[in-house]
Amino acid sequence: MTRTRIKICGITREEDLTAAVTAGADALGFVFYPPSPRYVAPRRAAELLARVPAFVTRVGLFVNEPAEAVRAVLAQTALDLLQFHGDEDAAYCASFGKPWIKAARVKAGFDLLEYASAFADAPGVCGLLLDAHVEGYGGGGQTFDWSLIPRNLPLPVILSGGLHPGNVAGAVRAVRPWAVDVSSGVEAARGIKDVQRITEFVAGVRDADAGPHL
Repeated sequence: MTRTRIKICGITREEDLTAAVTAGADALGFVFYPPSPRYVAPRRAAELLARVPAFVTRVGLFVNEPAEAVRAVLAQTALDLLQFHGDEDAAYCASFGKPWIKAARVKAGFDLLEYASAFADAPGVCGLLLDAHVEGYGGGGQTFDWSLIPRNLPLPVILSGGLHPGNVAGAVRAVRPWAVDVSSGVEAARGIKDVQRITEFVAGVRDADAGPHL
């Protein structure tokens, strides 16, 4: 059985962190993008990160931050993996000496293979996160046409964009990504997670993992 990894992003509260870990999340995301309603200041993030148990990956999300700002966050927090959602190039992403993933904003006509090739050989790259192309950064809770994803991408695929308990099983069956990433799809309000939705989301992924491949 293939096991799809699960990242719950936008953690802002201790109880949400505990719910995600208890449900079986493999990774937790902490947003260091000030315009986001899920933003956490470095000092607050450090408090939350101290509660993450062993073998759960701690991910920091950044959008077009000056390199010194990223380094300042790294000096204050125990992050395992960096996630870049803006217009960062491969040299920038690799410059922090941490494993990292890069987000791609997918829409019709976008050459995802060409985009991925610009990052595929960079030091430390671990995956390509596929999100919907919307105004601003992040998928805005919107899905995109999964048929636009080439089967021969040179990096592990992390599927994002509009996933929720009702569609994640179908998404996993259709795409067979390495991992899925969810934020608003498991929320009761912006920045506030819902325990039941987290539990149902994880169950949907596991159900798809146990079923036949398409």
